Amino acid sequence: MPGYLRVELRTTLFVDDAEFLLDRERNCIQVRSASRVGYSDLGKNRRRMEEIREAFRLAGARS
Repeated sequence: MPGYLRVELRTTLFVDDAEFLLDRERNCIQVRSASRVGYSDLGKNRRRMEEIREAFRLAGARS
């Protein structure tokens, strides 16, 4: 599907699944990220998504 990306994000302890969907109508990127084991990931998913959000913000500021 155009504008869709599925990735595995790994740390030394966890494997998380993440999905990104470019929503051109709303001018945003929809994100889903989840731990495979179903237990706490100690906040890693949220921190990672915030890092990705900041990278997109900075890239947009440079354009």
